[in-house]
Formats: sequence, C-alpha cells, structure tokens
Amino acid sequence: MADQAQRLRRLADDLKANIAEKSAPRRIRPTRVIAITSGKGGVGKTNLAVNLGIALIQMGHDVLLLDADLGLANVDVILGTNPTHHLGHVIRGEKRMQDIIYRGPAGIKLVAGGSGLQELLDLSEAELNRFIQGLQVLETQANYILLDTGAGLSRSVTSFVLAADEIVVVTNSEPTAMTDAYAAIKVITRQRPSATIRLIMNQVDDEDDAEVATNRLAMAALRFLGVQVESLGYIPDDPCVSRSVKKQQPFVLCYPTCSASKSVKGLAKLLAGQAQEDALGSGLFFDRLARFFANLRA
Repeated sequence: MADQAQRLRRLADDLKANIAEKSAPRRIRPTRVIAITSGKGGVGKTNLAVNLGIALIQMGHDVLLLDADLGLANVDVILGTNPTHHLGHVIRGEKRMQDIIYRGPAGIKLVAGGSGLQELLDLSEAELNRFIQGLQVLETQANYILLDTGAGLSRSVTSFVLAADEIVVVTNSEPTAMTDAYAAIKVITRQRPSATIRLIMNQVDDEDDAEVATNRLAMAALRFLGVQVESLGYIPDDPCVSRSVKKQQPFVLCYPTCSASKSVKGLAKLLAGQAQEDALGSGLFFDRLARFFANLRA
C-alpha cells in the first residue's frame, strides 16, 4: 500500500511537470474547477449543477459537467440524455477521456459517471492512474468544469471536493439538511483551511427564509469552526423545477422565465464575476486529486 501511494505521488509529480512544460497560454480564460457538493442527498444539488452550467453557457462560457457521483450518477437523467460511454470505460482502459465527452442541451459538455462504479479508492493502481491522467484532457475542453459530487462525506467525495479550485455547498432550510451541510463544511475546512466555500440555499419559501437559514449556518461555521462562509444566493421553491425533472429537461431551458430560472441565472452572473481567491490556485485540479488519493492510500 505504501509503495502504491509512492507511485501515485510520483504520478502527481509527473503531471505537475507536464503542466509546467505546457504552460504556454492555451486559452485566454483559465479553467475554473468548481465542486458542487452537499452534506446529504435530496437538496437539488445535481439539478442545480446542470442548470447553473447551462446558465453559464448562455453567458458565453464553455462548460463541462463532470458527474463525479460514481455510485448514483444521474446527471444524464436530468439532461434527458443517454451517453454511450462513461468514466468506467476510461478507468478500464476501453476509452480515452476525450472519447466520452458528450455534448448535451445548449451545448453543455458532459462526462457521465456511470452508476454503480466502485469507490475510486478500491480501484487498482493502473485503473486509478488512467482515471487521473484522463482528467488532464478536461482542462482544455472548457473554461468552467463543474463537478457534481456524490452526496455524503465518503473519501472519494471529499477528495474531489478538496481538489477543486472552488467549492459550492448546496443545502435547504430543513434542519437535517442544514446539519449535514455544516458537517460537510467542517470536513472541508479541517483538511483545507484556506478553502473558499460559497453557499447556495435551495428550495426556500422566500428571501426571508433564505436569509434566516443562511445566517444560521454561517454564524455556526464562524463561531465553532472559525470559518467564513460566503452566501452566493438562493433559489426559491418553484413547481417548474419538478415539472422539468419529469420532462428530463433543464428548467432554465423549458421554463426560462420562472422564478427558479431567474435565480440560477443571477447566481451564474455572480459566480462568473467573482475572482478566485483560493490560495491553492487554479489549473492543477488533477494534480491535487492524485495527491489526495495518494495520501489516503498511504
């Protein structure tokens, strides 16, 4: 196990050297890797990731959505698509990463996770190496990479979150969701104190409901963790969202003027206008991910 971890660290070093060799400008705007996560399921995280990605596309950005929920991948279900290939094919060496990038509605690029894939930490060294090396390709495909992570706090989920340039935590005002969101923030900041965490309150009754819930969570994080959590905004509880899920269409496309769509478009503008302040910097997502997995396997 220790030898395996050392080989993974050498892989990370090789990837880093490869980045340095290719440091000549490839695109005007650097790639921003944003992990969209939650403490628990059922808070609308995946639906938000899909619609936020499309809202960014409507603003003129290139967006790739990576379904990093390898146990219950369902981004393709919300998009109403049926990709032929997924990350499992890359991990098994059957396809290259560029072969499984699927173009969905509005031009969003999708890398499907593949439901039922085992934990990344249980993969063989060769499989994990193929997966991490494949991630290099994604950096050249878009200037925004959104990671729809799995719910909960498993080691593979937290590795994706901690490796990302930026982190968005999605929750709602229900007590259980708030408790789990706080737990996620606690895990993130304990392992990465410099992380910039932005909060989106989803499925709220109104602005007052969102403000009360956001302040409660932010104050708890500040008081007990010494962490400042930034509020990115909120999305109201809108019947158009559930209707769009049944249609398997993003609500920003099938109901562009509904309250949820307007809110997501506003969040996209705020997110796009915010500079990256994370001390770890950007563009080294797959390098950091390799190091996280190496440390976990040590």
